[in-house]
Amino acid sequence: VLREERDGVAMAFVSGAGAAGAAQKKTSARCAAVRMSAESVSRREVIAGAAAALAAIVAVPAVRADIEYPNVGFLGGSDQIDVNNANIRAYAKYPGMYPNIAGLICKGGPYDSVSDLYKIPGLTDKQKEVLKKYEGNLVALPPRPEYMIDRFNNGLYR
Repeated sequence: VLREERDGVAMAFVSGAGAAGAAQKKTSARCAAVRMSAESVSRREVIAGAAAALAAIVAVPAVRADIEYPNVGFLGGSDQIDVNNANIRAYAKYPGMYPNIAGLICKGGPYDSVSDLYKIPGLTDKQKEVLKKYEGNLVALPPRPEYMIDRFNNGLYR
């Protein structure tokens, strides 16, 4: 049992259950201590304490965080794909791009522009033709670390 006194109010905190037998006798004594200390607290004091806690929570300033990536459509949800942040599976909508060319794109980078894709080592002439076909559907936005890490494995499994 942990007993504490704040602002003239005695409080008792009961720990978890103990062994059977003797522990049951101690538990009833603990419950009595909790009930006795709870009787000395008025309803007004409890409400005032809850209101103060709520005010402390509300008074905390909001943290400025990105709730949603503004370019989320370029990660595979639109006609254009961001070559720096999109996952390898985003290229599956364009025949010939997935998995070979998409793998080379995801393995390389980051890219300053879409034209940098033609400098990927190991890209064949046929793959460059496919890349040229879909060049208008590709954009090179600034890389974001939270998306770069999942370019090969985004956790989607069949």
